[in-house]
Amino acid sequence: MAVGLNPPEDLLPVAGIKLGVHAAQMRYRNRPDLVLIELAENSSTAVVFTRNRFAAAPVIVARQNWQRAKTRALLINAGQANAGTGSIGLDVAEQCCETVAQELGCATEAVLPFSTGVIGSAPPLDIIRMAIPVCASKGREDAWLDAAHGIMTTDTVAKGASVTVDIDGSPVTITGIAKGSGMIRPNMATMLAFVGTDAGIDQQLLQQSLQSAVEHSFNRITVDGDTSTNDACVLMATGRSEATAIVDKDSDAWRVWYEGLMQVLLKLAHAVIRDGEGATKFVSIAVEQGNSEKDCLEVAFTIAHSPLVKTALFASDANWGRILAAVGRAPIDELDVSKVSIYINDVCVLDNGDTAADYSEARGQQAMAPEEINLRIVLHAGDATATVWTTDLSHEYIRINAEYRS
Repeated sequence: MAVGLNPPEDLLPVAGIKLGVHAAQMRYRNRPDLVLIELAENSSTAVVFTRNRFAAAPVIVARQNWQRAKTRALLINAGQANAGTGSIGLDVAEQCCETVAQELGCATEAVLPFSTGVIGSAPPLDIIRMAIPVCASKGREDAWLDAAHGIMTTDTVAKGASVTVDIDGSPVTITGIAKGSGMIRPNMATMLAFVGTDAGIDQQLLQQSLQSAVEHSFNRITVDGDTSTNDACVLMATGRSEATAIVDKDSDAWRVWYEGLMQVLLKLAHAVIRDGEGATKFVSIAVEQGNSEKDCLEVAFTIAHSPLVKTALFASDANWGRILAAVGRAPIDELDVSKVSIYINDVCVLDNGDTAADYSEARGQQAMAPEEINLRIVLHAGDATATVWTTDLSHEYIRINAEYRS
């Protein structure tokens, strides 16, 4: 059960983006599993892809197509990842693009395919070909929530977020959906995320904005330290708002819009963690006063990936020595342990390298009990800071992944 997370009740439509959703029953029964997103002409698209060198076939094809043509459509299937499928998987991804292009009357290179699900399995081409026209016929601007359900795998709730910002007196909408629950240390984005805006933005600036926003949202979350073969995040800008087009990163218009984008991406990233497989805790790890942001991130991720820390979090066990040990083995060049302080929520457990004078087991246990826990590590080495979000490690996580293909 997701930690403090409810599915979105409503997601704002984005002018110029239509979403069609269909239950093609490629793997799942009685639920949507295919999504077609159609973009208005002259839309701009920014994309970041997984850094996993075993990139799935749709990632390979999407990366190539995005570089060759202006994107007009995205096709997403849930159930089969189409990764580790060699030339057959590439052929399936390419033929899916051809079918969408024929249906919408656009170039094949203008279609980006995405898949999520079991590695080693490609989606059935005959079924997907028949389902694409159905998806196209169902396209609506207000179908974001339906699409959020259509891209789920082990997610327990759909994930979406919307904001409206004011630019020069005109409203601009930003809406996004994401899926992800396990195999999460994105190293670029969550397993799949799709965000749309009706702002008009130069493509190069859009790409720079997405890369920066991803670095400070999706790249700061981890469930289990595993980077998927299929990760991708797409940002689409249709230019259908009445607001003046954004062309300058130093402008007030860009700053207002970017703040809205960060709100959406952070909400989606946090939702992935709150719905982490088997999660019972939502954990924020803030590392402060580091020598560099890189050092702060190394310390935070070392803590977040420690099975001993994560199981202590699950048990609400104030075994803070596990946190201390993780800090000590973080791969940073310099660490003065006599200056390190550790806090669990508001309770100081380690003060400048020594057990805090007022610490007690009872206070530590009380600090570890809530569903939401803030771990704060103060290095006293500089001015840098960074925050990472993660989960605990429960019996349910093991069950879900042990039974994933059954």
